Amino acid sequence: MQIGFEMQGRTLVARLKGELDHHSAATVREQLEDIIKRQNVKNLIFDFTELGFMDSSGIGVIIGRYKLIHGMGGEVAVSGANAHIDRILALSGIKKLMNVYKNTNLALKAI
Repeated sequence: MQIGFEMQGRTLVARLKGELDHHSAATVREQLEDIIKRQNVKNLIFDFTELGFMDSSGIGVIIGRYKLIHGMGGEVAVSGANAHIDRILALSGIKKLMNVYKNTNLALKAI
């Protein structure tokens, strides 16, 4: 799992590459929480363009960061999810909590 971070104003774009599973979830969660606190992040976009796989641990990462950001008055969105991950987002109810966009540029414009 590789993660790239980019700040766009007060919006953090987290680009995940590889697999978000039980092996990588704790590391992803810790890195996200650290940068959210250090950079005074208001909104978060998960860019899944290069994410190939996600299991229930990944859902936990997304929901946990949603609660954190939403609790601070911000928004969370997902972009670039492939068909498999989009299905997981739908089945888990995540798509009812946050918007899912085709790409990160659309997500940045909407937030």
